[in-house]
Amino acid sequence: MPDKAEPLSDQFDPARVLNSEVVFDGAVWDIRRDRFAFGGDTLVREYVEHPGAVAILALDDEENVVLIKQYRHPVQVLGWEIPAGLLDVTGEDPLVAAQRELAEEVDLTAADWSVLAEFFTTPGSSNEAIRIYLARGLRATDEAFARTGEEAGMETRRVPLDEVVDAVLDRRVQNPSLVVGVLAAQVARSRGWQGLGAADAPWRWRAAGQSPGDSGR
Repeated sequence: MPDKAEPLSDQFDPARVLNSEVVFDGAVWDIRRDRFAFGGDTLVREYVEHPGAVAILALDDEENVVLIKQYRHPVQVLGWEIPAGLLDVTGEDPLVAAQRELAEEVDLTAADWSVLAEFFTTPGSSNEAIRIYLARGLRATDEAFARTGEEAGMETRRVPLDEVVDAVLDRRVQNPSLVVGVLAAQVARSRGWQGLGAADAPWRWRAAGQSPGDSGR
C-alpha cells in the first residue's frame, strides 16, 4: 500500500520570481515576462496575464443544463459553453460577477449558489483561473439584456445533464468550463450534492495575490 500522505493540494510558490514586466499591452490581456529561480538556474518565460473568470453551471429543476452557443475566434469554433465572464472589474466579488453574467448572458437569476470547481485553464502559458459556480432555483429576469459582438444572436439551449456528460465523453464539445463543470456536477449529484463549496468560500488563487488588475508583484 502507498504511504499515507497529506491530501493532494497545489502549492503556490511566488517567491521564485526575480523580475517581472509587461512586454505586450494588449486590447483584452497582456503578455508578461518573468525571470525566476528554478533548480539552481534562472529561467525566463512569457505568458498571458489574465484577470481570471467565473463560469456558471446553471441547472434547472428538471436537471437540465443551461448552455449557450458562442463563436470563439482563436479556435474558429462556434461551440457550446456554459455562461461565463471575465473578472475585469477591479474589486468585484466573484459571486457578484457570476450572478451578473448569468443575467446578462441567459436572462436568468438563481436562488441557490455553490462553488462547484476551480481550475487553471492553461497553466503552462497563462495565469488564467476560473471558478465554476453551481446555480439552482432558476427564474427569468424581469428584462432581457441587449447583446453585442460575439454574444449577438447567441443560441441558448437546455440539455439534460446526462446528455451533456455524454457529449463530453464523446468529445463533441470542447469548452473547458463546460467539460469541468458538467463532470463535477455529475459527481456531485452522485454524492447527493454533498461537499459543495459555499458560495462565498475563499478562493486560494485570489488569496495568493492574483486578483484582477494586480499581478501580485
